Amino acid sequence: MGIDASGLQALAAQLAAAAQAIDAQGRAVVSKGALNIKTDWRANATRSAGTHGRLYPSSIGYDLAPLPGGGTGAVIGPDKEAPQGPLGNLIEFGSVNNPPHNDGGRALAAEEPRFIAAAETLGGELL
Repeated sequence: MGIDASGLQALAAQLAAAAQAIDAQGRAVVSKGALNIKTDWRANATRSAGTHGRLYPSSIGYDLAPLPGGGTGAVIGPDKEAPQGPLGNLIEFGSVNNPPHNDGGRALAAEEPRFIAAAETLGGELL
């Protein structure tokens, strides 16, 4: 009695190929999501920062970085080295004298369904 493992071997080969492709294509999905969040956050901040925070929106950017277990992550938000970048915590989360604006939180919430759809599409294409 024997076992025909040819289907299992084909699946293993397909999964190995998908694992190699996921890094490059996954990075593109994360990069696009980070760009969308940055763009929306800047637009939100332009409307809410007022005249005193007119330079703040341009301090918002993103960086991509590899994750320890594999894959790509993004850090999105104001650059504290940029003009008015250090105001990010006060503008985003508020203070005793100012209400929170939640510009980044709204941008993240708007991107979430698009990001999930792109990740699901990528997963379906690779398998």
